[in-house]
Amino acid sequence: MSTIIQASLDEPAGRTFATVDELERGLREEKYIADRGLATTLYLTLRLRKPLLLEGEAGVGKTEIAKVLAAILDTPLIRLQCYEGLDASSAIYEWDYPRQMLYLRTLEATGDVDREQARHDLFGEEFLLKRPLLQAIDVAHERSPVLLIDEVDRADQELEAFLLELLSDFQVTVPELGTIRAEHVPVVILTSNRTREIHDALKRRCLYYWIDFPTFEKEFRILQAKVPEAPERLARQICAFTQGLREVDLFKPPGMAETLDWTQALLALGTRELGPEVVDDSLGVILKYQEDVDQIRGDVATNLIARATRAVE
Repeated sequence: MSTIIQASLDEPAGRTFATVDELERGLREEKYIADRGLATTLYLTLRLRKPLLLEGEAGVGKTEIAKVLAAILDTPLIRLQCYEGLDASSAIYEWDYPRQMLYLRTLEATGDVDREQARHDLFGEEFLLKRPLLQAIDVAHERSPVLLIDEVDRADQELEAFLLELLSDFQVTVPELGTIRAEHVPVVILTSNRTREIHDALKRRCLYYWIDFPTFEKEFRILQAKVPEAPERLARQICAFTQGLREVDLFKPPGMAETLDWTQALLALGTRELGPEVVDDSLGVILKYQEDVDQIRGDVATNLIARATRAVE
């Protein structure tokens, strides 16, 4: 049995954007503040239907981009979270063995077993468990979904090699069913924290953009958009403090995600202005390693608070 469905490369993914400016406005509507370079790269990703590889430190907003794209395109988001040991079969499809066994036992109990029909039914779509990569090219989609392949640098090189084929042809072969080819080619976003280098062959198939830690002004704009209830003075102090933290030799500098978490934590504590006591008590929200907390708590934190206060006056 063979199922072949031809992909349509120029099929729109729902809402379309005529210019980079229009896409940038769409991102802002979803409270995502993008640099012009990133907005341009995203526009080309949609226009050229090329996968996009985003690299950068953890917490700078790589994963959020895929979520925002799915929202502004009004299309499903399908996420493959990569991890060490993830193999291609777990990422593509598996057979529902418990249900297959139950089906066989039911046939045996009735005494009416047609071996050929049973074999055909056992490996039909009813018993197929579609994992993210197969879900992304599922013919059931009315428009192109957004496929997020998150932290691809954590996956083994064998999966990376399979992605080369998938991103070239957007098709998967299930031996028992045949070749399944995307009717609507997904918008593909790959992210990497650069814990290891991605193979050049995979990079060549993708557009590329490095997302750095935000500048003070960008961080402040993001904070205003995401946590509008934060007083302006406190928001500026927080941004100045986190900018200072990133200049210290830390095991894990805080990303934008930690800045947002810390702001919400400080508001929950009723904080209106940064002070040594509240900063020391809440460092575990913004720093994720005890060595970093110990390094900052006390004099370093006090100096950063003083610097942040001067910056907003």
